[in-house]
Amino acid sequence: MTEKLYLALDLGTSFLKAGVYTRDGRCLGSCSEPVRDERPGPGIFIQRGDMLYDAILRCIRGITSRLPDPGAIAAIAFTGQMAGCIGVDEHWGDVTGWTCSLDSRYLPFADSQRARLGEEMFTIGGTVAPVLCAKYEWFRESFPEAHKRIAKYLLLNGYMIGRLSGIPIHQARIDHSLIAWTGLSDIRARSWSETICGKLGIPTRLLPEIVDCSAVGGFLEEGIAKSLSLAPGIPLVLGAGDKVSGCVGAAVLGEGERIFEASSYGAISSFVREVRQDRVKRNYDVIGGIDRSGYYAHKYIQGSGIVLDWFVDNMVKVGDDSRGAFRRADALATAVPPGSQNMLAIGLLSGSAMPFDADMRGMFLGHTLSHGKGHFYRALLESFTYDLALTLRSMDACYPESAGTPIKLIGGGAKSDLWPRILADVCGCPFVTLDREDLALWGAALLAARATGDIRDIREAAKARVRPVQRFDPDPGRHEGYQPYVDLYGEMTLAMKKYYQKLAAL
Repeated sequence: MTEKLYLALDLGTSFLKAGVYTRDGRCLGSCSEPVRDERPGPGIFIQRGDMLYDAILRCIRGITSRLPDPGAIAAIAFTGQMAGCIGVDEHWGDVTGWTCSLDSRYLPFADSQRARLGEEMFTIGGTVAPVLCAKYEWFRESFPEAHKRIAKYLLLNGYMIGRLSGIPIHQARIDHSLIAWTGLSDIRARSWSETICGKLGIPTRLLPEIVDCSAVGGFLEEGIAKSLSLAPGIPLVLGAGDKVSGCVGAAVLGEGERIFEASSYGAISSFVREVRQDRVKRNYDVIGGIDRSGYYAHKYIQGSGIVLDWFVDNMVKVGDDSRGAFRRADALATAVPPGSQNMLAIGLLSGSAMPFDADMRGMFLGHTLSHGKGHFYRALLESFTYDLALTLRSMDACYPESAGTPIKLIGGGAKSDLWPRILADVCGCPFVTLDREDLALWGAALLAARATGDIRDIREAAKARVRPVQRFDPDPGRHEGYQPYVDLYGEMTLAMKKYYQKLAAL
């Protein structure tokens, strides 16, 4: 009998990726396609639905053309971007284009909505970082005639499933992991919030049905299947947003289990059984898990990895050797003592998402003539870690059962010799690197296998296919020494707001 295979599709911002997996976690092939975008003016960033769909078809063909038996693919599941929207007409025609947070034309509407409904969006919806709700209002007010044609506002997995299956538009779906950042959900009830939608004047008929991440959204249409060398009728599984799908692939599916992704948007996720919020600091959201059994207390540090890239590219890099430049930056920073010799950085160059502060920019404090590139780079690494430490304090106060548990570490930062040690020392808990990097794709494949009934216990299946590589334990003395820096970082991020505003107004 031919072994069953599962196709995972990652709907990223810059690239679409595909991977084919066996049930035991082997990747038999992968493919990626760049995504084109339109940037006709400042703050405008649009990706057309047809372009995304065509890129997905190319990605799938790139996989199936290399498989001995593409007919063995038993299901297709999705992962990818978690915030944004695409408005489509009743025939799945693209009306708005895919517009994510990089298209900033919606921000005045977001500010207005936060002023009016920020409390409800946080306490009911679980988020301080809503997107779809503001995109809806922006499009309705700015393009009223086009808005009248829209039958559904969707995220990318629901849109792709509609295009690949040809289901009627009223059957469009969205999974649990994506509803929080729409700003329109009741996160506890896993439903659209009548309160928020009503106050914003958003008819729920324009929103998709909410389902588990392993729910089937449609089946591969016969003609499309033939063009892709796949069997018709393959289940198209909703899957999960990339952060949650990565948690699945890393087996972060038990109470108190945590993971930190040291990447472009550094993110901490902790699996929890119920919604408990820090209503004062509001420095993490609560987003849906893969089903009704749990949630993730989640915070992303906006642009953290992008800032490190910026620093290395502009201050360290010589020629085109990015990898070597990061190694040199690490070496320079390793020679600097903890605390960067009484120097503090705020590295949030594009603002803070949690808590929301669009005015925040970068700052270095305390540098003298004795500080060099290594000090500045280490100070940036420490600043993102201080931000994480403050979030962990907040999470631990609300979820004491998670406090001190080891944190799985993934992303580019996990390859550093230095940053994992800083993370452990500042946060006061162990960090553990893992033996696989394809966690979001593998997580989507697991959800596909669960949807077909080929996997019953998804947590045990995930645990069996990911292993620890290296553990970094905190040094008690360095941990104690770092805490005043964490406190000062918290004070400075609040105190600097008025100065950032004054500077921007000049």
